[in-house]
Amino acid sequence: MIEIATTVLTVEDVGRAGDFWRAALGYVNRREPTDDWVILDPAAGKGAAPSIALSKTGYPQHYPPRLHLDIYADDQAAEVERLRGLGAARVEWDGYPPDADFVVMEDTEGNRFCVVDAPDWFEPGGRERRT
Repeated sequence: MIEIATTVLTVEDVGRAGDFWRAALGYVNRREPTDDWVILDPAAGKGAAPSIALSKTGYPQHYPPRLHLDIYADDQAAEVERLRGLGAARVEWDGYPPDADFVVMEDTEGNRFCVVDAPDWFEPGGRERRT
């Protein structure tokens, strides 16, 4: 099972962008921001609505795309294979950190998304999210 959980936006200034999105959406920091990363959640708590993550890239915002989806999976390997069966392709990328919990993929149109290993997001044996 999977669902859209976080939209990641690349930005030039995490502080400035974080200020904007917190004010625009009423979201709050999940944890203290770093200079290059912050995740913003609905004030009502995890699962109330998709989260927004802001990531500083340090390069011009043309490619990779400014926006991609993170899709949370309770069984990442099975979902990657299921999505491949639907026409998605795994993206070969040399930027994976050693402890990566995500797989970069492209849909049939070349739009990128990440399948994130997140079994704790879901209730055991069900489609409902944990809150």
